[in-house]
Amino acid sequence: MKFSKLFIPTTKETPNDATLPSHQYLVRGGFISQTGSGIYDFMPLGKIVLDKIRAIVKEEMDKAGANEVQFGFVTPLSLWEESGRANAMGPEMLKFKDRKHGDYVLSPTNEEAVVNMVKNRITSYKDLPVNLYQINTKFRDEARPRFGLMRGREFLMKDAYSFHSSEEDLIREFNLMEQTYKNVYTRLGLDFRVVAADSGAIGGSGSKEFMVLANSGEDTIVVCPECDYAANIEAAVRAKKDVKKWFDLTAVDITMEKVLTEDMKTIEEVSNFLSVPKAQTIKAVIKKAIYEDTQEIVVFFVRGDDELEETKATNAVDCLELIDATEDEISEVGLVAGFCGPFELPDDITFVIDSELKDEIGLVCGANEENYHFTGTDLTSLKNVKYFDLIAVQEGDKCSCCGVPLEYTKGIEAGHIFQLGTKYSSAMDAKFLDENGKAQPFIMGCYGIGVSRLVAAVIEQNHDEKGAIWTKETAPFVVDIIVSNAKKDDELEAGMKIYDDLKALGIDTIIDDRINARFGFKMGDFELIGFPYAVVVGKKLSEGLVEIVDRKTLEKQEVDIKRVTQVLFDKLK
Repeated sequence: MKFSKLFIPTTKETPNDATLPSHQYLVRGGFISQTGSGIYDFMPLGKIVLDKIRAIVKEEMDKAGANEVQFGFVTPLSLWEESGRANAMGPEMLKFKDRKHGDYVLSPTNEEAVVNMVKNRITSYKDLPVNLYQINTKFRDEARPRFGLMRGREFLMKDAYSFHSSEEDLIREFNLMEQTYKNVYTRLGLDFRVVAADSGAIGGSGSKEFMVLANSGEDTIVVCPECDYAANIEAAVRAKKDVKKWFDLTAVDITMEKVLTEDMKTIEEVSNFLSVPKAQTIKAVIKKAIYEDTQEIVVFFVRGDDELEETKATNAVDCLELIDATEDEISEVGLVAGFCGPFELPDDITFVIDSELKDEIGLVCGANEENYHFTGTDLTSLKNVKYFDLIAVQEGDKCSCCGVPLEYTKGIEAGHIFQLGTKYSSAMDAKFLDENGKAQPFIMGCYGIGVSRLVAAVIEQNHDEKGAIWTKETAPFVVDIIVSNAKKDDELEAGMKIYDDLKALGIDTIIDDRINARFGFKMGDFELIGFPYAVVVGKKLSEGLVEIVDRKTLEKQEVDIKRVTQVLFDKLK
């Protein structure tokens, strides 16, 4: 391809809202163009990159034995009502009516559509398993679309759905998809981690995320530096915290007492006043839980030096979301902000206690009376208590697998796989006949990759202050032949000869043959766009030499023009 024939509108101007390098360089490099809030068009270079990533995803899915299909971008709302998810997705799912007042949605995901496709078409266990996938447009009406392709409203996604007759076969496919995804990200040249994750609105039991490691990532990942353990903060677990008792149970008679703690509402104030470590106190976090048809005040209790992990808390009470409760809402249900504890709560209050506090003795907590706390509590005396893992794992907490202190890193979610079980097939009455002729709901898995998000993720992991640095598998062109002065016939002819030779070797090559662009401008575009290599045809051509520039290191290498194609071919092997 000739630079002069390709639409590549590079610019020095950075969009005002572009804070991430990928957003800045994809716009400045002429890859994407914004047309609306969270909506981007792909220009020629961007479309080439998108198609390359798409092709790798498709190749690996086909190798794994999956079948490609395509679902409608528009889905009848009735399917979502049938599954019970019409409201569960919240305002992110855009609903609309057609001219005949029929209700539809712009698909954010396609579990309902795929169940509808398979239902009554696969009727026997003999026809299972099957894995159906598509690479298609999705739409989610993000409240705050930002970061360019990282969190847009319209995006390209690979979503796959598998159907099985047994849990064992689902796990086999789940493991196969995990390996398939690893193959995809490895081929793309990305540094990634597979992490345990929360299933969110998709539902199901086990799920794993594939995180592209990058300092700009939105997700906090908890990793063990010694073993393979890694998890999103929303799903991370730790070895039970070893908290040294501030008393000796064999020497002290622990009894619950109410003590005056006037105007002391914080853990810090109470622990200092009573000379008790914060780890020996119970913290109450009061929230308002929002359900489909109702809402209520709920209380979560964690150790005083721990923090509540909100996704875990949301799962604990099975609500759509948790929001902060106002002081008026708290007092209306008989709670006292700053003095709330798990003993002597109003009977109708829903509360959950962190599982690490089970059977603890001697902790300090609120007395559910203004200006008072309990000391010497015994949690074994509580009845009908729901215990749940509620805490956010902190750096330095011990790994539950090997005991080594855990660390934080940042990542970009680029893929997610789920074991769905029978959640959707049961709701939509999609069944098959098993070996005994008995009707059973399909056991399902689903597997997603953010194809367009990967365009941005590559740049988040590979860039410098000059621009993007594409990996060899994702680059729109691998080699950029820069003709210093295209008005000179000898330079242009030499450049075209190298161009033709590289193309003959199957190397994606572009030649910068622009007559009216200065050499400095051409080099600036090479650095901004991020082609892996440049071949500069310039003033040393008379000596039979050209220059190879490595975009990643910016190192320059003078090479005999007769050997340049071989040198580049060897570098790209």
